[in-house]
Amino acid sequence: MAQLANAGCAALSYHTGMLFRLSAILLIVGSMSVMGCRAPHSAAFSHHRSSKSAVAMNTLPAGEAEDFGSAIVSTKPDDTNSNLENQIEAHAHYAAGVIHEMNLEPESALEDYYNAALLDPTNQALVVDVAQQFLQAKRPEKALDLLIRASTNASASSGLFAELGFVYFKLGKTNEALAADRSAIKKDPRSLAGYQSLYLDYIQTRQIAPLWPLLEEAGKVRHTDAEFLVGLAELYIHLTAEAPEAKARANEHAFAVLQRAAKLKPAEVRIQLRLADSFNLLEKSGEAQRWYEAVVKQLADTSPQYDSVHAKLADIYLNNHDSKRAAEQLEAIVRDNPTDARTYYILGGIALDDTNYAKAAENFANAILFNPDLEAAYYNLAEAQMGATNSAAAVMTLQRAHRRFADTFTQEYLFGMAYSQQKDYTNALQHLTTAEIFARDSDPKRLTDEFYFQLGAASERSGDYERAEKYFESSLKLAPDSPETLNYLGYMWADRDEKLDRARDYIAKALKSDPKNAAYLDSMAWVLYKLHQPKPALEYALKALQYSPEQDATLFDHLGDIYAALGEKDKAHEAWSKSLALEPNDAVRKKLVN
Repeated sequence: MAQLANAGCAALSYHTGMLFRLSAILLIVGSMSVMGCRAPHSAAFSHHRSSKSAVAMNTLPAGEAEDFGSAIVSTKPDDTNSNLENQIEAHAHYAAGVIHEMNLEPESALEDYYNAALLDPTNQALVVDVAQQFLQAKRPEKALDLLIRASTNASASSGLFAELGFVYFKLGKTNEALAADRSAIKKDPRSLAGYQSLYLDYIQTRQIAPLWPLLEEAGKVRHTDAEFLVGLAELYIHLTAEAPEAKARANEHAFAVLQRAAKLKPAEVRIQLRLADSFNLLEKSGEAQRWYEAVVKQLADTSPQYDSVHAKLADIYLNNHDSKRAAEQLEAIVRDNPTDARTYYILGGIALDDTNYAKAAENFANAILFNPDLEAAYYNLAEAQMGATNSAAAVMTLQRAHRRFADTFTQEYLFGMAYSQQKDYTNALQHLTTAEIFARDSDPKRLTDEFYFQLGAASERSGDYERAEKYFESSLKLAPDSPETLNYLGYMWADRDEKLDRARDYIAKALKSDPKNAAYLDSMAWVLYKLHQPKPALEYALKALQYSPEQDATLFDHLGDIYAALGEKDKAHEAWSKSLALEPNDAVRKKLVN
């Protein structure tokens, strides 16, 4: 998404540049028709191209950037005919260069641009622009020639000297590069251009030690603006990659500088965004959040940064466990880009965590729609569908995944869970057993206590009690205190009149962890009944009914059996009748007849 946005910006920049260059040609005609007047300077006479690295992406300070961005800017009014003639001729050469470039004649275009810059060396934007074109054409000597000529003017700016330093360094003239960058700093200490260029010189020559005094020197400059301070913080942050051993120190300085910038309350969105990004890189989520929130209020949905800012803010909210606000940011992204599969996938995950299964299923389905190869979305969709007790839909989703992707542990495990929910335990057991084989071969860490519990439950429901016991015991080896497994195995033994003493001990251990759990209380009542202890069994059976969240047929059936063992036939019949009313059962009906 970001790459597409950047490509769009590049295309816009190119077409805009072409239109502006055409306007330069028209302005030549206008300038020559007005005799005695100073030739106007086209706002498109220059099309500044940055040749610095990413670390120096904001080379010019606010005031200087205005000069460099507005093409031809005369430093002083000059009414002499020679200057006027030079400027008109410079326009003519520039226009000729535009035409050559449009005709795919790069060498001729460069020559005319070069002559235009020579005729008006005080036009620093033009000089830098043409110098950068020569650099791109791998002719750095020509770039150096232009910049040296322009640097002899008293009005030469800090940015121009920084560019000169860059070209010197490219030509391997390190000492000259350092001197030019120092001149840039001396020209205007409140311009970050010189510091950035000198920083790059030191980085590229692997001189780490001088970086600290350089950045501290920049930090001591008074009356700097927020952009200068943010740029300085970015240099400190970049330094952490170059000198990892000094990460803590660099981050501390970066944070202090960013706090200074924040106090200046910058109004420009681009500076606010850089401020937010820098805080975010330093993992200062509170500060980053505040600035991102300020930015999103001002960004139009057509902005190339729109999606990325919302995504970063969503990430902060998620890390702070604020899923509601995270979802709001992600929903803004899909409104702007309704085919963004990855964002739908994240939204689905948020809804799944919040047990909003319908919303989760909708988002995972959209993720699959716009990216059918997003394998994880199929499995998450199946989970959401099972959460909504729609196991038939989950099986269909998994069958689609099975046709599209190779068989995996996850796929087989979820098939097993979906079939278990459908009470098709034969198929469930088959898929869970296959999942076990996958895990043993490729990823044994997946063979967890929960996995063996599910295998045990499917085996018990399919009537393979010996196999069920083996899997439950495997689960307990991994999690000896799991109350759910202890209770399930204990109840299975009690119901089959097997290992009753062990069954009672397991169930007692489960109850100790959750004394008001109705299922565990009923299991204890049942094992005591099987041990021919109906009186204490009754106490547990009544508590099970008390704590049960809803009326349960099995609880009343067990209660009836316990009352019968105690000789209280009327109460036994009453309990069995309630059981039948909740769930028809032939075995319970026979008890009432007898």
